[in-house]
Amino acid sequence: MTTPADHPEQTLSNGLPPPPIPPRLREMLKDYPKHLERLQDELNEVVEKPYLVTPIFEQMMWALEGCTSAFIRQAQDELEAAQASGDAVAIASAEAKERLMFKARSANGGLGNLEDLRSYLQKYKDVME
Repeated sequence: MTTPADHPEQTLSNGLPPPPIPPRLREMLKDYPKHLERLQDELNEVVEKPYLVTPIFEQMMWALEGCTSAFIRQAQDELEAAQASGDAVAIASAEAKERLMFKARSANGGLGNLEDLRSYLQKYKDVME
């Protein structure tokens, strides 16, 4: 998986660089590259095709919240399957993943420091308006 930091020359269809995934969230989900890829795709979509009447920062928050909520549901499904199997190791792993996903979704966790997104929007505000 590539990130904006890995390829600063990468641009979106509108010529802008991809917006950053919040650092806490990126760190928390570092072992889940597909989750990071999905987050990046959703943020990219907001920048490429924003709703005209809703502030872009708010749209980014909705995208992050929507993705992390989906990650929680997925983790809960995995926990339910592990519990049905009776495998203690799988249950412990699924419980840990569920806790992590809840923390990632939290304003005190993964969605706590969004200054990189604010800086990105400030830097490119003229292009996005």
